Amino acid sequence: MRPGHPFFILLAVMALSACSGRAVRLHSEEAPPIYPDYVGVTVPANIAPLNFMLSGRMSGRKVSAVFSSGQVSCRVVSGRGVVRIPMKAWKRLTGNAQGGSVEVSVSALGDDGWTRYEPFKIFVSQDKVDPYIAYRLIEPAQEIWNHMGIYQRHVENFKETPIIENSSTDGNCMNCHSFLSRDPGVMLFHMRVVNPGTMLIKDRRLEKLNTKTDKTISALVYPYWHPSGRYVAFSVNDTKQAFHTTDTNRVEVFDMRSDVVVYDVDDHRVILSPTLTSKGSFETFPTFSPDGGTLYFCSADSLPMPGRFSDLRYSLCSVSFDPATGAAGDVVDTLYKGKSVSFPRVSPNGRFLLMTLSEYGNFSIWHQDADLWLVDLRDGSARPLESANSDRSESYHSWSGNSRWVVFSSRREDGLYTRPYFVHIDGEGNTSKPFVLPQKDPGYHKRLMKSYNIPEMISGPVKYPARSIARKAKKDKGIDVTS
Repeated sequence: MRPGHPFFILLAVMALSACSGRAVRLHSEEAPPIYPDYVGVTVPANIAPLNFMLSGRMSGRKVSAVFSSGQVSCRVVSGRGVVRIPMKAWKRLTGNAQGGSVEVSVSALGDDGWTRYEPFKIFVSQDKVDPYIAYRLIEPAQEIWNHMGIYQRHVENFKETPIIENSSTDGNCMNCHSFLSRDPGVMLFHMRVVNPGTMLIKDRRLEKLNTKTDKTISALVYPYWHPSGRYVAFSVNDTKQAFHTTDTNRVEVFDMRSDVVVYDVDDHRVILSPTLTSKGSFETFPTFSPDGGTLYFCSADSLPMPGRFSDLRYSLCSVSFDPATGAAGDVVDTLYKGKSVSFPRVSPNGRFLLMTLSEYGNFSIWHQDADLWLVDLRDGSARPLESANSDRSESYHSWSGNSRWVVFSSRREDGLYTRPYFVHIDGEGNTSKPFVLPQKDPGYHKRLMKSYNIPEMISGPVKYPARSIARKAKKDKGIDVTS
């Protein structure tokens, strides 16, 4: 038989297979199965490495990932299916790729040998994001708690530190942290049940406030700072909670009554305005415009609760605001009416307002249909933030200082736990595919049995000592505010 006979060809193929072991390289036209899903996302250049792991049937398999941008490249090989990108290499890649992309080529060793997946891109924006976010970590149902706290995360690396934990304040509830224009030196948050009061930090001074007055429905609740730092708009709410046995929304939170008031930080005084405290309406979720001249809020007809909770729909409203007196105007404008509005937030450049829309109610965190909508304040048009929304709840959100990034809470992964996602928004309101907050261990979000609550972007770390806050909370009787 001649060397070209089919028998010799078969022997040659068998010999090559035997020598290469499992080195047969297959090609898949699909993107690699990875968690978190970072395929095609847009990120800021100053974000921490987007570590990921193989998922599905390839979970735990040997993996090779090559990252490249121009002349800069990095290869990561792991025997456990986990890709952790060295910090220095990642910073070189994203720094080089600003306005462009990092290409990622992934190969995985399966039962049939190595599979090379279709390369994908991570787009790198020239717009940086604020270096920190602050959030509360809490069990998702929120009706009970054991250990909770308010934390801050440096998004340029993986360092998370507590601002305050309830283990230092006799196990109380903490909520509604808020910052003046993303300034970590000016903030407030509430403590409830044990050692109750509102803790307010400004000009290196810490105050504990007793905010219930004889003219308001409750102690102060949902806050938003006026850009001057002189005022904080709050809602005051008589809130109840109920639980479904079969509804996918699980939890209903509704107000029996609610108003919006303005707190004068310097005078320790609550300012009431007739337009914000109507008996015929529920007013809640206030927010100021960046120039301080407009107060936005949500308003609904005061229907009997809880019997008509599913008929309750909040509109987006606005009223003028006088920073000289702290008074709201007499004329209320309705900017959006249709679905129910919650969490209105204006971009720092004043161009857009981002809000959450759901079919009814205002506590949209547990409403699976809740989506983010963007209002163009130039013409009043509103549209869904399609690329950021999912088939589960998108709720609370916060703008970056340059008006180019939003961090928002989403239950898209399992419908139960909220995780913080970032999305880029350009000058015309166009958005990219969002990405979840990166973690050193890419499996962290799957294992964490707490929700990220109220993610707020801040320009730096909160440095006020937690022990001083705890001491004030436990020892100080607090300042009684007036109205």
